[in-house]
Amino acid sequence: MTTAVLARLTGEVGAAANQVTAVVKLLADGNTVPFIARYRKEVHGNLDEVVIGKIQERLQYYNELEDRKKTVIKSIEEQGKLTDELKEKIDNCFVKTALEDLYQPYKPKRRTRAQVAKEKGFEPLADSIWSGQPFNGSEEDLQYARDIIAERIADIADVRGLVRNAFATKSVVKSEVASPKPTEPTKFEQYYEFEESISTIPSHRYLAIRRGQKEGVLWVKLVLDTEETLERMMEIIQRFSLGASQRGEAYDQIALAARDAYKRLLAPSCEIDVTVEKKMEADRAAVEVFAENLRNLLLASPLGEKAVLAIDPGIRTGCKLAMMDATGKYLGNTVIYPQQKPLEAAKAVAIIVNKYRPEAIAIGNGTAGRETETFVRDTLKKLKEQHPEIPTPIVVSVSEAGASVYSASETARKEFPDLDLTVRGAISIGRRLQDPLAELVKIDPKAIGVGQYQHDVHQPLLGTKLDEVVVSCVNGVGVELNTASAQLLERVSGLSSSLAKAIVEWRNENGKFTSREDLKKVKGLGPKAYEQCAGFLRIRGASNRLDSSAVHPERYELVEKMALDIGLSVGDLVGNSLAAQKINIMKYIAPGIGEPTLKDIVAELVKPGRDPRKTFEPPKFRDDVTKIEDVKEGMKLEGVVTNVTQFGAFVDIGVHQDGLIHVSELSDNFVSDPASVVKAGDRLQVTVIAIDKERQRISLSAKSKPVFGGASNQSGGRKSEGFQRRSSSFSSGGFSCNPFANL
Repeated sequence: MTTAVLARLTGEVGAAANQVTAVVKLLADGNTVPFIARYRKEVHGNLDEVVIGKIQERLQYYNELEDRKKTVIKSIEEQGKLTDELKEKIDNCFVKTALEDLYQPYKPKRRTRAQVAKEKGFEPLADSIWSGQPFNGSEEDLQYARDIIAERIADIADVRGLVRNAFATKSVVKSEVASPKPTEPTKFEQYYEFEESISTIPSHRYLAIRRGQKEGVLWVKLVLDTEETLERMMEIIQRFSLGASQRGEAYDQIALAARDAYKRLLAPSCEIDVTVEKKMEADRAAVEVFAENLRNLLLASPLGEKAVLAIDPGIRTGCKLAMMDATGKYLGNTVIYPQQKPLEAAKAVAIIVNKYRPEAIAIGNGTAGRETETFVRDTLKKLKEQHPEIPTPIVVSVSEAGASVYSASETARKEFPDLDLTVRGAISIGRRLQDPLAELVKIDPKAIGVGQYQHDVHQPLLGTKLDEVVVSCVNGVGVELNTASAQLLERVSGLSSSLAKAIVEWRNENGKFTSREDLKKVKGLGPKAYEQCAGFLRIRGASNRLDSSAVHPERYELVEKMALDIGLSVGDLVGNSLAAQKINIMKYIAPGIGEPTLKDIVAELVKPGRDPRKTFEPPKFRDDVTKIEDVKEGMKLEGVVTNVTQFGAFVDIGVHQDGLIHVSELSDNFVSDPASVVKAGDRLQVTVIAIDKERQRISLSAKSKPVFGGASNQSGGRKSEGFQRRSSSFSSGGFSCNPFANL
């Protein structure tokens, strides 16, 4: 890393040079971002995970730029055209587009009009005009000369940079309805006659216009003041051409060539460059929205180790039931038909609740979800009346998003090879209530449905960012080594997919891990992988209680000394908050061990293996509002935020159709960024301000005094993920008119 790159990195990430240097070295040594952020705080000066990730991202950019510089220099050198001045410019270039501008005159070109003119012998005439020398020639001769001059102008890096910057800062995005005009209404009607400055247009609006263009509904163009741009171009050209430095015949010819260069060679390519960059900028903004929603969803409050009965609702094909014990182990399944055979269905639910005593019933929020929820609540109420000794489980509506994707995946087939798709989907619903993070890591994040224009953005960018979020969440929470799936383990710092599978295989062959040291027995898991992963893995019930905490094994000896100094064993110190809080951490500061690490250790001793996620609290939907027909203007409801976009937040109010709180309705105060006010998973008190039943749209407000009327401009539909097949393994026995008799 050069001094210049270091200086740019420090400015871009807002960290000191020594901090950036430390992170770069740690990354080069094979350390992961979560490990660096958690266990090497003294080395890098306590930077957070976001800054460390940014350093990694920008370092990759500059490394790629350096590789490209070497290629460019080699190419120009082979042409015999590399000068000391040009090499210095390339060495001091730190933007990829600027580097390509410098390389432009030396790039291998297709057969151009300028090349044809040179072959015909018109380069001397072009040189005379360019240098301001007397010249003669017919209009045809001058046209050939202007072709050469136009290419020469287009190859000037400063000119190309000027035009690109003009498009980036001063152009207007203009959209019109494409011809022939659609005969049916479209979602792009507001953009049929639309224009907005490219420098101020919000990313979500730009992506919407791009989608309209992609679907053939809109014609889109960047519009720029040509004359102003040409004037500024001539100011730059005058630095390179004597002919352009004073008014005269040469100036007039060069001005014509400049206009041609702008129209034919510069504007089209620069418009594409700026369009691509604007698209990437919009993509990055959309990806950040998606990432933040995903983070909040993954870190949603877990129900914890409690037995759960999961129900995947259905009408024609029935409701699929699957029972899991407190660890998420699948116990059995059946299917019920609440609408067609309500008594039999109630009997089946009652028998399962009595036999397995689930502490919660998770009901998917897809088609017939609210109706099924009402049926289950009524069933439990009657069961309690007749059998008060049977504990009543809580009933929770759970998002089905991605459940069908999981149920058909290779992961699900390997996990439950003998089960039907429908049963796998129900299991996924139940397990995501127990532990959203552990279950959702099995699903492609893009299938969870919490994004904004997720199918329109650059997919590698989206995939990389979402993977970073999943890894961050997994390591932030920690993973129980003896119960984690391979899909969860492979997201742990230092563990690859093959190592995760090796851990599961070792567990299957040898039984539970009894200590972190056992990890060293796993084939292929070497010292570096152990160093990176050990602190993020937990072993509940281990003989060394530190193995169930986030204290890294490399600090066990230090904790032993702390315990010895206060006259306790390590086992007695772990979880003893009074004793831990009395530890004078300043006494243990040493090379490589500073106050940040010591504070983390004490915090773990106070609450070992603490879960950073909030305590679970089920949503509270109104029992009398289960479908859009039940929703009335002016209703005040409690809802759960399911998705946050740049234009507002979608909220589940328990009717299968999410409502939209537009950004203008999120608060009594002005809100520029919805994410600054709400996040996915938040519970809100909302007011229904408009309903469009025909288009299935519900407009909501979180204001204290909302204004009513007008249909929502956005839809918040949730697609049904109904299943087509069913299987049964529960035995319900005979039925009677009283479904709860003889339990």
